[in-house]
Amino acid sequence: MSGPGAVAGAYGRRHVEALRRGLAELRTETATLATWGTHLAGLLADGGRLLAVGNGGSAAQAQHLTAELVGRYRTDRPAYSAIALHADTSSVTALANDYGVEYMFARQVEAHGRPGDVLVLLSTSGRSANLLVAAETARRRGLTVWAVTGAAPNPLAALADAAVCLGVPETATVQELHLVALHILCAEVDRALGVVDLRDASETGAELAV
Repeated sequence: MSGPGAVAGAYGRRHVEALRRGLAELRTETATLATWGTHLAGLLADGGRLLAVGNGGSAAQAQHLTAELVGRYRTDRPAYSAIALHADTSSVTALANDYGVEYMFARQVEAHGRPGDVLVLLSTSGRSANLLVAAETARRRGLTVWAVTGAAPNPLAALADAAVCLGVPETATVQELHLVALHILCAEVDRALGVVDLRDASETGAELAV
């Protein structure tokens, strides 16, 4: 086959192959995500809070995470406190205007974060200045900082208490993998809460494999 259709098909195959390789890399991070899930379940059940933030597509991923926790992932359970720091447009624009773009998330960490809470920062580059300042602020205020990024090393992963770094080259593929990682994290939270036993394949009708 030749022509535009062949080119389009080749691009799709490369994209899927890159995602397949990235999923193999993500599989090596599942133990970290399980540890995070256990920690987060205990924190949320005890009245603690998750803060999450990113820029652009990563902002959408962060908001996806908080929605799963305030609502539910698969099985009904109590609502938990989770805030996407970029989602309040009035606060974000006011803070960017009054304090500068670099501080628009850090100021919200000061407002909403309490010692022991968790801040999750998502970034494909790991170099966004407003996320780095937010991470520094969170560390000073006694929050636990987790980063979900693209390839390591990067400054955000270095600032975090723990990080999941995925070294695939395409930004879109990194974001796709981040969504899978966040779903794994939500599933691990539910497991730790006793909402669902992930060892029970009847939950999905098939063996679970990541």
